[in-house]
Amino acid sequence: MSAKPLNVVLFISDTFRRDNLTVHGGEEVHTPYLDRFAQTAHVFERAYCGSFPTVPSRTDLFTGKWTFPHRDWSPLPREETVLAELLSYAGYTTMMIIDTPHLLNYGYHFDRGFSAFEWIRGQENDRWRTDPAEVEFPFDIRKCRLGEHTLRQYLRNVADRRSEEDYFPARTVNAAMRWLERNAQQKPFFLYIDTFDPHEPWDPPRYYTDLYDPNYEGEEVIYPQYWYWREFMTEAELNHCRALYRGEVTMVDYWFGRLMTRLESLNLLEDTVVIFTADHGFYIGEHGIIGKALFEERDGRHIFHRSPIYDEVARIPLLIYVPHTKPAYHEAFTGFIDLMPTILDLAGVEIPFEVQGRSLLPLLQGESVAWRDFFVTSWAIVHQPGETVSRAVDGTERVVLSPRPSTIHEREWTLLYSVAGDEVELYHTATDPAQTRNLAREYSDIARRLHAKFVQFLEQCGTREEYLQPRREISI
Repeated sequence: MSAKPLNVVLFISDTFRRDNLTVHGGEEVHTPYLDRFAQTAHVFERAYCGSFPTVPSRTDLFTGKWTFPHRDWSPLPREETVLAELLSYAGYTTMMIIDTPHLLNYGYHFDRGFSAFEWIRGQENDRWRTDPAEVEFPFDIRKCRLGEHTLRQYLRNVADRRSEEDYFPARTVNAAMRWLERNAQQKPFFLYIDTFDPHEPWDPPRYYTDLYDPNYEGEEVIYPQYWYWREFMTEAELNHCRALYRGEVTMVDYWFGRLMTRLESLNLLEDTVVIFTADHGFYIGEHGIIGKALFEERDGRHIFHRSPIYDEVARIPLLIYVPHTKPAYHEAFTGFIDLMPTILDLAGVEIPFEVQGRSLLPLLQGESVAWRDFFVTSWAIVHQPGETVSRAVDGTERVVLSPRPSTIHEREWTLLYSVAGDEVELYHTATDPAQTRNLAREYSDIARRLHAKFVQFLEQCGTREEYLQPRREISI
């Protein structure tokens, strides 16, 4: 390990499923550049999403503290000390380059602490353009998530694309490469890159989709409802959704490869850590679902139903290249919560005592250390069924209809649990990786043991009793 502070490049690809990668057993998606990168990196086999989904997960990352026991999707808390601030105070040049809109939209202020930031405009619901006035939807709008407003905005935003250089991964990575060319000598630096792809809407250049479904002629459901797919889609449409998603993955892979080539050409790989990861995955037919949650539109409101977090969504890729260390596979349970202390440790910056994550640096250095033996993935637990959880800028209410489950992961077992009296699911993931056989009744003792771990974990996180009390018992 270098005695000098290391540069750090952190690359997040939103909704990038772990099984896209050969190193994690994937065989159907073309990711040659990430596969090559994995051969030089530390590969974490048991990396999971913690606080779920997009914004809570990044709050975990920026603060090094668990978010879901205390707050839901919300702006970066002003009272928290965040990663970029600590690195900036320590003399790092810190740069954020993102196209993920939710981190900066509506005052969410995830740019806090960075020396500078660049927002690549136009993703998803970003209010960027008002023209063209009319857009053509590529599928029956009744199959669309969030109605037509968000999709119309997105189609306006991308209406003038002409080549792959105009797509978001290209625009974001090109901006990052330009920044590196101009700032490579401003060492040490922290470069944070956050690209929303392969999050839907899925509309990669046609040649990427044709790698997976070349003869398709039906509707392209690029922004589907988060629901049971058989209720509104055909099997051919679902299969094409898979192709669209995989096409976006391959596009992200290509541009990640371009970034790595530029780092090499600038002679930066000798003193730069590179981290590739994702916030969560996505169901594309597994468990009968398309999406990462279950919700419907009813009377102008978005109604969230019980939305279990299975491994297709919970497990994430985490690849860390560290100069002058030997690549290795690690079985440690980890996630975004550990990235802040790891980056601070690599930078030689003191980790604040209130940080709840753990630095992975000892593992990266080949040390044998005691580690946690389970991990938690969870929706925010701060709401009761029937409660309005948020109101969108357009006035749309989002309402929780059912308790939102948490998932407790062990090496062999996985427990899905929300509150006392609600359905409990237990899977022996070691022999049932697809999590299809609920064994909660047959192995109630194991379910109770995992539940006890979860309650103790919430207590250690300082969870308020009003959120803890409904979860202190388990009904099987």
